[in-house]
Order: sequence, then C-alpha cells, then structure tokens
Amino acid sequence: MSLKSYTVSDGELVLVLQPLSVEDGGGYGVTSPLEPHLITEADSVEEAFEMARDAIQALRESRKNSVIITASI
Repeated sequence: MSLKSYTVSDGELVLVLQPLSVEDGGGYGVTSPLEPHLITEADSVEEAFEMARDAIQALRESRKNSVIITASI
C-alpha cells in the first residue's frame, strides 16, 4: 500500500509532504518541487515549513562555498 503525498504552500514555499510509516517514526518526509535538493523530515505541517526554511538556508550557505570543477574530455 502506498501512502498519499500532500502538496502544501504557505504563500512562499511549496512543499510535498509524504506521511512516514510508524516503523519509520511517523511524521512526514518533506521535499520541494522548486528546490530539488531539499529533503528533510517533520512531525507536523508547521514544523515542515520551519525545517524546510532551515534546510534551504543550509543549501544556500553550502552553495556559497562550493567550487565548480569542469573537466575537458
């Protein structure tokens, strides 16, 4: 049986919440179609937005410090 997913927005962020099984600790797996590298977990919808904002900030910080390496073939 597959679990449903829910797309939610607070007017700024669009998140996809995937309910986690009790065996996985419950709550939600959280991703965003607008930020493909965003993956986090939360116990509630409200926490999902908090966690997503924190994760987006961390992604932005890591991108500031990233070095892009290209290779010639």
